[in-house]
Amino acid sequence: MSRYWSSLVHRLMPYVPGEQPRLPNLVKLNTNENPYPPSPRVDAAIAEEMANGGESLRLYPDPGAERLKAAIAIRYMQFGITPQQIFVGNGSDEVLAHVFMALLKHELPIFFPDITYSFYPVYCGLYEIAHVAVPLDENFEIRCEDYAAANGGIIFPNPNAPTGRLLPLSAIERLLLTHHRSVVVIDEAYIDFGGESALALVNQHPNLLVVHTLSKSRSLAGLRVGYAVGHHDLIEALERVKNSFNSYPLDRLAIAGAVAAIGDQEHFEITRQAVISSREALRSTLLRLGFEVQPSAANFIFARHPQHDAGQLAAALRQRGIIVRHFRLPRIDQYLRITIGTDAQCALLVKALAEIVGASILIA
Repeated sequence: MSRYWSSLVHRLMPYVPGEQPRLPNLVKLNTNENPYPPSPRVDAAIAEEMANGGESLRLYPDPGAERLKAAIAIRYMQFGITPQQIFVGNGSDEVLAHVFMALLKHELPIFFPDITYSFYPVYCGLYEIAHVAVPLDENFEIRCEDYAAANGGIIFPNPNAPTGRLLPLSAIERLLLTHHRSVVVIDEAYIDFGGESALALVNQHPNLLVVHTLSKSRSLAGLRVGYAVGHHDLIEALERVKNSFNSYPLDRLAIAGAVAAIGDQEHFEITRQAVISSREALRSTLLRLGFEVQPSAANFIFARHPQHDAGQLAAALRQRGIIVRHFRLPRIDQYLRITIGTDAQCALLVKALAEIVGASILIA
């Protein structure tokens, strides 16, 4: 600590991201990155942007990233989304940071699950937003009736993280109708791996904001592109905050790569279906190994073994060059969150876990 810190900085409890170790032959299953490369069109688009010795890089990017907004609108044209309903930022984390400031800072506390994306309470601390962590039920599911009280807004991931459980669209619509005076933010970082997007409800509910990222299903975690879709009034609030902070959030390479990735629907379908297939196969195999595995609609699974401590399992996997995420938090300290890798990576994980737990299983 320093005498030069503000009182706010002294109170902050920063978010702790998953580690990014640089180890040879590492099986990295801890940060929910896509195991497959992005569309080949991304490489071509970035190369084109870098033509003529990167001449374009001496110029500022389009502050509104209008080309990207147009591409997103085309992608979701079946929902009647227009470019004016889209806000973009450096990954969904920056988008969410602006959401908390622009739409969730009110007199009443905001609600989110007690087991959820751990950046939410960090944003509340940063912006001094009152909040209530609403307990998930015994099956780690969100119960809409638990959100009945008056609030300054509701936010949760769907599928939830780190549990992977999905709330159906009908339940989300009930929340929107019940809390029509509050903003309801659905963080859909993992929706492409299972479930129906709440984007279908945006034009029926002016209090709905849906947040997406290209880090997961588009394999662009290293490019940092996220966006939000909602009523024009919500988007205007986000733009006002952005333009009071950083009027050029996305650089030229990020815009070019994102537009290319969104335009390649064939590559998107092939890779997401591969992840879904691997997830279901891994879940089935872990059940046979004696694990308890939560149903997942994401690109990860949430699992525990009744006879083995989760921290010890994570440590034993690390010794074998495999890293997964272990949260030392109430209610979930005996669970591991395991990112879905390639089939080869999943086979290495299963082999290691079988050795650790002393189970016998046929490994394909």
